[in-house]
Amino acid sequence: MSSAIDQTRRMLSLVTYLRERPGARVSEVARAFGVTERELIRDLSVLPMCGTSFRGGDLLDIDTDGEQIWWHNPDDVAQPLRLAADEATSLLVAARAVAGLPGLRERDRQALTRAVAKLEAAAGDVAEGSTRVGVTFEAEGDVFAEIDRAFAERKRLWLNYWSSGRGELTEREVDPIRLISEGHTYLEAWCRLSEDRRMFRLDRIAEIKVLDTPADPPPLELRDLSEGLVHPSSEDPQVVLEVAPGGRWVAEYYPHESAEELPDGGLRIVLRTPDPSSLLRLVLRLGPDGRVLAPASLAEQARTSAAAALARYDA
Repeated sequence: MSSAIDQTRRMLSLVTYLRERPGARVSEVARAFGVTERELIRDLSVLPMCGTSFRGGDLLDIDTDGEQIWWHNPDDVAQPLRLAADEATSLLVAARAVAGLPGLRERDRQALTRAVAKLEAAAGDVAEGSTRVGVTFEAEGDVFAEIDRAFAERKRLWLNYWSSGRGELTEREVDPIRLISEGHTYLEAWCRLSEDRRMFRLDRIAEIKVLDTPADPPPLELRDLSEGLVHPSSEDPQVVLEVAPGGRWVAEYYPHESAEELPDGGLRIVLRTPDPSSLLRLVLRLGPDGRVLAPASLAEQARTSAAAALARYDA
C-alpha cells in the first residue's frame, strides 16, 4: 500500500542519504530506495521546495542531470530548526487532526502523540493558541477506517460510489489493492462489477462496508504511477474532439495522443479511454466550445442529454 506517508518517509531518508553521498548516481539511489528512476526524479523535484522555513528561507539546493544528483548547500541548511509562532501553530493543529483519524494505526498514533508533546514543549506559550483550533476529517476518515480494516483483515469491500462520468451512484464489490495519494486519496482495487482494476476517490464513496468475503484480487503487477494515475491503453476506444479556443484547456487536463492546431485557434484532440461515455460530462461542459467527431455513440449521447436538459427548462 503506497501513500503520501510512504513518500514522505522516503524523502526524509533521501536527504540524509544524499548528504553523505555527493554526486550519487540516480540509478544507484533508485535501487537503494526500491523505486523507479522516474519516481526518484519526482521526489527530487519536490525536495528543492523544502527547507528550514516555508517562507522561502534556506531551501534545499538539489538538482540532477539525470545521471547524478548534486546537493549544493548541505551546510547552509544544517542549522537547528527554529519554528516561528505561526509555523508551530500550523504543525500542532495538523498533527492533532491527523492523530484523531479513526483509521490511523495505533503505533503511528502513538508516535504522532509523542511528536506533538515535543512540539508543545519547544513552542512554549505558542502551543496554547493551537489548542483553540480544531480540524476534523469526518466523512473521508470513516471511509479510510473501513478500508484500513479491509486491508488488515484481507476482506472484500462493498461500495456505494459516485461515478462523476456517469453522474450516478453505483453499487460495487471490490478487492482492495493499495491506497494512493495524488491530489486526492484513491483506493486502487479489483472491481467485481467491471472485472477490471479501478481507482476510487475516497471522497466519492457515499457508503462503505467490510464484507465477510475474503479479498481475492487476481495477480497483478503494480503500475508505475510516477507520471500520474491515468494511463490510457492503446487498445482503448479512441475519442476525437474539436474544441474552440475557449476549450484548449482540455489538452492541459486530459492525457491525449495528439492535439492538432486548427485555423481558428482551436484544437483537434485525440485521446483514448476504456469508457467513452465517461467523457459525457466533459462534452456537455464544453457546450459551444466543443464538438465530438468520434465515436458517434458519444456524440448522440451528448445530443440526447443536452436536449433533455433543455426540455426541463422549457417545462
